[in-house]
Amino acid sequence: MKDIKTVGIIGLGALGVLYSHSFTQGLGQDRVLVLADGERIARYKRDGVYLNGQLCGFNYTDAAAIAEPVDLLLFAVKFSGLEGAISTCRHLVGPDTTIISVLNGITSEEVLAQAFGREKLVWCVAQKMSAVKEGNHAVISPFGELALGVPAGMDRSRLEALLRLMDSIRFPYVLPEDILRHMWSKLLVNTGCNQAAMVFQCGYGGLKTGQPAHDTMVGAMEEVMAVANAEGIHLTQADIQGWVELIDGFPDQGEPSMRQDGKAHRKSEVDLFAGTIRRLGAKHGIPTPVNDWLYEKVMEMERQY
Repeated sequence: MKDIKTVGIIGLGALGVLYSHSFTQGLGQDRVLVLADGERIARYKRDGVYLNGQLCGFNYTDAAAIAEPVDLLLFAVKFSGLEGAISTCRHLVGPDTTIISVLNGITSEEVLAQAFGREKLVWCVAQKMSAVKEGNHAVISPFGELALGVPAGMDRSRLEALLRLMDSIRFPYVLPEDILRHMWSKLLVNTGCNQAAMVFQCGYGGLKTGQPAHDTMVGAMEEVMAVANAEGIHLTQADIQGWVELIDGFPDQGEPSMRQDGKAHRKSEVDLFAGTIRRLGAKHGIPTPVNDWLYEKVMEMERQY
Protein backbone atom coordinates (compact mmCIF):
# COMPACT_ATOMS: atom_id res chain seq x y z
CA MET A 1 0.00 0.00 0.00
CA LYS A 2 1.41 3.41 -0.96
CA ASP A 3 2.08 6.09 1.62
CA ILE A 4 -0.75 8.49 2.46
CA LYS A 5 -0.04 11.96 1.09
CA THR A 6 -3.45 13.70 0.97
CA VAL A 7 -6.23 13.80 3.57
CA GLY A 8 -9.85 14.81 3.13
CA ILE A 9 -12.05 15.53 6.17
CA ILE A 10 -15.80 16.03 5.98
CA GLY A 11 -17.71 17.39 8.97
CA LEU A 12 -16.73 20.32 11.21
CA GLY A 13 -18.29 19.45 14.51
CA ALA A 14 -15.97 19.30 17.49
CA LEU A 15 -14.15 16.19 16.27
CA GLY A 16 -13.96 17.47 12.71
CA VAL A 17 -12.28 20.63 13.99
CA LEU A 18 -9.91 18.58 16.16
CA TYR A 19 -8.75 16.28 13.38
CA SER A 20 -8.63 19.02 10.76
CA HIS A 21 -6.34 20.87 13.15
CA SER A 22 -4.19 17.83 13.96
CA PHE A 23 -3.63 16.79 10.35
CA THR A 24 -3.11 20.36 9.16
CA GLN A 25 -0.53 20.97 11.88
CA GLY A 26 1.27 17.77 10.94
CA LEU A 27 1.05 17.81 7.15
CA GLY A 28 0.41 21.42 6.14
CA GLN A 29 -2.61 23.09 4.53
CA ASP A 30 -1.92 21.90 1.00
CA ARG A 31 -2.25 18.22 1.93
CA VAL A 32 -5.36 18.46 4.11
CA LEU A 33 -8.68 19.33 2.50
CA VAL A 34 -11.52 20.36 4.82
CA LEU A 35 -14.44 19.42 2.59
CA ALA A 36 -17.77 21.21 2.41
CA ASP A 37 -20.18 22.78 -0.06
CA GLY A 38 -19.85 26.35 -1.28
CA GLU A 39 -22.36 27.81 1.20
CA ARG A 40 -20.64 26.31 4.23
CA ILE A 41 -17.20 27.32 2.98
CA ALA A 42 -18.35 30.93 2.62
CA ARG A 43 -19.62 30.86 6.21
CA TYR A 44 -16.42 29.29 7.57
CA LYS A 45 -14.29 31.90 5.82
CA ARG A 46 -16.53 34.76 6.94
CA ASP A 47 -16.95 33.77 10.59
CA GLY A 48 -13.85 31.67 11.15
CA VAL A 49 -13.57 28.38 13.02
CA TYR A 50 -11.83 28.39 16.40
CA LEU A 51 -10.17 25.69 18.49
CA ASN A 52 -9.51 26.56 22.12
CA GLY A 53 -9.76 30.24 21.27
CA GLN A 54 -7.35 30.16 18.31
CA LEU A 55 -8.46 30.81 14.73
CA CYS A 56 -7.95 27.71 12.58
CA GLY A 57 -6.18 28.13 9.25
CA PHE A 58 -7.90 25.35 7.34
CA ASN A 59 -7.85 24.67 3.61
CA TYR A 60 -11.61 24.83 3.00
CA THR A 61 -12.33 22.98 -0.24
CA ASP A 62 -15.48 22.50 -2.28
CA ALA A 63 -15.63 18.72 -2.67
CA ALA A 64 -17.35 19.06 -6.06
CA ALA A 65 -14.32 20.93 -7.41
CA ILE A 66 -11.84 18.13 -6.65
CA ALA A 67 -11.18 15.68 -9.44
CA GLU A 68 -8.55 13.37 -7.93
CA PRO A 69 -9.22 10.85 -5.13
CA VAL A 70 -7.67 11.52 -1.73
CA ASP A 71 -5.46 8.97 0.00
CA LEU A 72 -7.28 9.19 3.36
CA LEU A 73 -10.93 10.22 3.79
CA LEU A 74 -12.13 10.88 7.33
CA PHE A 75 -15.85 11.13 8.08
CA ALA A 76 -16.70 13.34 11.07
CA VAL A 77 -20.35 14.17 10.37
CA LYS A 78 -23.38 13.32 12.50
CA PHE A 79 -24.92 9.98 11.60
CA SER A 80 -27.95 11.78 10.17
CA GLY A 81 -25.61 13.44 7.70
CA LEU A 82 -23.63 10.35 6.72
CA GLU A 83 -25.55 9.44 3.57
CA GLY A 84 -25.25 13.01 2.31
CA ALA A 85 -21.52 13.04 3.07
CA ILE A 86 -21.08 9.76 1.19
CA SER A 87 -22.80 11.27 -1.84
CA THR A 88 -20.66 14.41 -1.60
CA CYS A 89 -17.40 12.46 -1.40
CA ARG A 90 -18.06 9.41 -3.57
CA HIS A 91 -15.85 10.68 -6.39
CA LEU A 92 -12.97 11.26 -3.95
CA VAL A 93 -12.63 7.54 -3.19
CA GLY A 94 -10.29 5.68 -5.50
CA PRO A 95 -8.80 2.16 -5.44
CA ASP A 96 -6.10 3.18 -2.94
CA THR A 97 -8.22 5.43 -0.69
CA THR A 98 -8.36 4.52 3.00
CA ILE A 99 -11.53 5.47 4.90
CA ILE A 100 -11.99 6.04 8.63
CA SER A 101 -15.03 7.19 10.58
CA VAL A 102 -14.99 8.96 13.94
CA LEU A 103 -18.77 8.73 14.26
CA ASN A 104 -20.24 7.29 17.43
CA GLY A 105 -21.82 3.86 17.57
CA ILE A 106 -21.13 0.64 15.65
CA THR A 107 -23.14 1.45 12.53
CA SER A 108 -21.17 3.90 10.38
CA GLU A 109 -18.49 1.39 9.36
CA GLU A 110 -21.15 -0.92 7.96
CA VAL A 111 -22.77 1.94 6.03
CA LEU A 112 -19.39 3.03 4.64
CA ALA A 113 -18.45 -0.57 3.78
CA GLN A 114 -21.64 -0.92 1.74
CA ALA A 115 -20.92 2.36 -0.05
CA PHE A 116 -17.22 1.93 -0.79
CA GLY A 117 -16.15 -1.65 -0.04
CA ARG A 118 -15.16 -3.17 3.30
CA GLU A 119 -11.54 -3.51 2.21
CA LYS A 120 -11.11 0.29 2.17
CA LEU A 121 -11.96 0.75 5.84
CA VAL A 122 -9.79 0.99 8.92
CA TRP A 123 -12.03 0.61 11.96
CA CYS A 124 -11.69 3.55 14.33
CA VAL A 125 -12.82 4.80 17.73
CA ALA A 126 -12.27 8.41 18.85
CA GLN A 127 -11.75 8.30 22.60
CA LYS A 128 -10.56 9.95 25.80
CA MET A 129 -11.29 13.51 24.72
CA SER A 130 -13.63 16.10 26.19
CA ALA A 131 -14.98 18.13 23.28
CA VAL A 132 -17.56 20.93 23.16
CA LYS A 133 -18.53 23.02 20.14
CA GLU A 134 -20.85 26.00 20.33
CA GLY A 135 -21.35 27.92 17.13
CA ASN A 136 -17.95 28.24 15.47
CA HIS A 137 -15.94 27.69 18.68
CA ALA A 138 -14.65 24.24 19.69
CA VAL A 139 -13.17 23.70 23.15
CA ILE A 140 -11.32 20.39 23.45
CA SER A 141 -9.21 19.23 26.38
CA PRO A 142 -7.80 16.65 26.49
CA PHE A 143 -7.41 15.90 22.77
CA GLY A 144 -7.58 12.15 23.36
CA GLU A 145 -6.56 9.57 20.78
CA LEU A 146 -7.77 7.26 18.04
CA ALA A 147 -8.08 3.52 18.56
CA LEU A 148 -7.39 1.82 15.22
CA GLY A 149 -7.54 -1.68 13.79
CA VAL A 150 -9.11 -4.08 11.35
CA PRO A 151 -11.13 -7.20 12.19
CA ALA A 152 -9.27 -10.48 12.44
CA GLY A 153 -8.46 -12.00 9.06
CA MET A 154 -8.65 -8.75 7.09
CA ASP A 155 -5.75 -7.29 5.11
CA ARG A 156 -3.68 -4.91 7.24
CA SER A 157 -1.93 -2.94 4.48
CA ARG A 158 -4.22 0.10 4.78
CA LEU A 159 -3.87 0.08 8.57
CA GLU A 160 -0.08 -0.07 8.24
CA ALA A 161 -0.05 2.86 5.80
CA LEU A 162 -2.23 4.86 8.17
CA LEU A 163 0.09 4.09 11.09
CA ARG A 164 3.10 5.27 9.10
CA LEU A 165 1.29 8.58 8.57
CA MET A 166 0.30 8.83 12.24
CA ASP A 167 3.86 8.13 13.37
CA SER A 168 5.28 10.73 10.98
CA ILE A 169 3.20 13.53 12.57
CA ARG A 170 3.18 12.12 16.14
CA PHE A 171 -0.58 11.65 16.08
CA PRO A 172 -1.72 9.80 19.23
CA TYR A 173 -3.25 6.37 18.64
CA VAL A 174 -3.60 2.95 20.23
CA LEU A 175 -4.00 -0.49 18.67
CA PRO A 176 -6.53 -2.55 20.63
CA GLU A 177 -6.10 -6.30 20.41
CA ASP A 178 -9.72 -6.64 19.24
CA ILE A 179 -11.02 -3.51 17.51
CA LEU A 180 -14.62 -4.77 17.31
CA ARG A 181 -14.73 -5.40 21.05
CA HIS A 182 -13.22 -1.97 21.55
CA MET A 183 -15.93 -0.37 19.42
CA TRP A 184 -18.60 -2.07 21.51
CA SER A 185 -16.89 -0.79 24.65
CA LYS A 186 -17.12 2.77 23.29
CA LEU A 187 -20.78 2.15 22.42
CA LEU A 188 -21.25 1.12 26.04
CA VAL A 189 -19.94 4.42 27.42
CA ASN A 190 -21.72 6.55 24.82
CA THR A 191 -25.04 4.83 25.45
CA GLY A 192 -24.65 5.59 29.13
CA CYS A 193 -23.06 9.02 29.39
CA ASN A 194 -24.44 10.73 26.27
CA GLN A 195 -28.06 9.84 26.89
CA ALA A 196 -27.98 10.41 30.65
CA ALA A 197 -26.37 13.83 30.16
CA MET A 198 -29.06 14.85 27.66
CA VAL A 199 -31.99 13.64 29.74
CA PHE A 200 -30.66 14.95 33.08
CA GLN A 201 -29.41 18.12 31.34
CA CYS A 202 -25.95 17.97 32.87
CA GLY A 203 -22.28 17.86 31.93
CA TYR A 204 -19.71 15.33 33.09
CA GLY A 205 -19.95 16.75 36.60
CA GLY A 206 -23.52 15.47 36.88
CA LEU A 207 -22.52 11.99 35.69
CA LYS A 208 -19.81 11.36 38.24
CA THR A 209 -20.03 8.83 41.03
CA GLY A 210 -22.57 9.95 43.63
CA GLN A 211 -24.35 12.40 41.31
CA PRO A 212 -28.04 12.10 40.31
CA ALA A 213 -27.52 10.83 36.74
CA HIS A 214 -24.80 8.31 37.61
CA ASP A 215 -26.99 5.28 38.33
CA THR A 216 -29.00 5.76 35.13
CA MET A 217 -25.77 6.02 33.14
CA VAL A 218 -24.43 2.79 34.64
CA GLY A 219 -27.77 1.00 34.19
CA ALA A 220 -27.73 1.83 30.47
CA MET A 221 -24.16 0.54 30.24
CA GLU A 222 -25.09 -2.74 31.91
CA GLU A 223 -27.76 -3.32 29.28
CA VAL A 224 -25.19 -2.73 26.53
CA MET A 225 -22.93 -5.28 28.20
CA ALA A 226 -25.72 -7.88 28.22
CA VAL A 227 -26.58 -7.28 24.55
CA ALA A 228 -22.91 -7.30 23.51
CA ASN A 229 -22.38 -10.67 25.18
CA ALA A 230 -25.39 -12.06 23.32
CA GLU A 231 -23.81 -10.79 20.08
CA GLY A 232 -20.58 -12.65 20.88
CA ILE A 233 -18.67 -9.57 22.11
CA HIS A 234 -17.26 -10.16 25.60
CA LEU A 235 -17.76 -7.07 27.75
CA THR A 236 -17.58 -7.15 31.56
CA GLN A 237 -18.13 -5.02 34.63
CA ALA A 238 -14.46 -4.09 34.37
CA ASP A 239 -15.24 -2.26 31.11
CA ILE A 240 -18.00 -0.29 32.84
CA GLN A 241 -15.77 0.55 35.80
CA GLY A 242 -12.96 1.71 33.52
CA TRP A 243 -15.26 4.18 31.74
CA VAL A 244 -16.75 5.37 35.06
CA GLU A 245 -13.27 6.14 36.34
CA LEU A 246 -12.43 8.00 33.12
CA ILE A 247 -15.60 10.13 33.35
CA ASP A 248 -14.90 10.83 37.03
CA GLY A 249 -11.64 12.44 35.86
CA PHE A 250 -13.19 14.65 33.17
CA PRO A 251 -13.74 18.39 33.86
CA ASP A 252 -17.15 19.00 35.42
CA GLN A 253 -18.08 21.58 32.79
CA GLY A 254 -17.32 19.25 29.87
CA GLU A 255 -20.33 17.91 27.97
CA PRO A 256 -21.01 14.80 25.88
CA SER A 257 -22.24 15.47 22.36
CA MET A 258 -25.90 14.63 23.07
CA ARG A 259 -26.04 17.21 25.85
CA GLN A 260 -24.80 19.74 23.32
CA ASP A 261 -27.47 18.54 20.86
CA GLY A 262 -30.16 19.03 23.49
CA LYS A 263 -29.04 22.56 24.32
CA ALA A 264 -28.93 23.48 20.62
CA HIS A 265 -32.28 21.78 19.87
CA ARG A 266 -30.62 19.48 17.33
CA LYS A 267 -31.76 15.95 16.55
CA SER A 268 -29.62 13.63 18.64
CA GLU A 269 -27.98 10.27 17.97
CA VAL A 270 -30.36 8.38 20.26
CA ASP A 271 -31.05 5.83 17.51
CA LEU A 272 -27.35 4.96 17.44
CA PHE A 273 -27.35 4.32 21.17
CA ALA A 274 -30.63 3.31 22.81
CA GLY A 275 -32.11 2.53 19.40
CA THR A 276 -29.36 -0.02 18.66
CA ILE A 277 -29.54 -1.63 22.11
CA ARG A 278 -33.33 -1.86 22.09
CA ARG A 279 -33.34 -3.54 18.67
CA LEU A 280 -30.65 -6.02 19.61
CA GLY A 281 -32.22 -6.58 23.01
CA ALA A 282 -35.49 -7.52 21.32
CA LYS A 283 -33.57 -9.82 18.95
CA HIS A 284 -32.05 -11.73 21.87
CA GLY A 285 -34.97 -11.49 24.30
CA ILE A 286 -33.01 -9.22 26.67
CA PRO A 287 -35.02 -6.55 28.56
CA THR A 288 -33.63 -3.00 28.21
CA PRO A 289 -35.78 -0.91 30.58
CA VAL A 290 -33.18 1.82 31.19
CA ASN A 291 -32.56 2.36 27.50
CA ASP A 292 -36.31 2.19 26.84
CA TRP A 293 -36.83 5.00 29.35
CA LEU A 294 -33.94 7.09 28.00
CA TYR A 295 -35.16 6.63 24.43
CA GLU A 296 -38.65 7.83 25.28
CA LYS A 297 -37.36 10.78 27.30
CA VAL A 298 -35.06 11.90 24.47
CA MET A 299 -37.85 11.56 21.90
CA GLU A 300 -40.14 13.60 24.15
CA MET A 301 -37.48 16.32 24.45
CA GLU A 302 -36.97 16.41 20.69
CA ARG A 303 -40.73 16.68 20.00
CA GLN A 304 -40.73 19.89 22.04
CA TYR A 305 -38.10 21.66 19.90
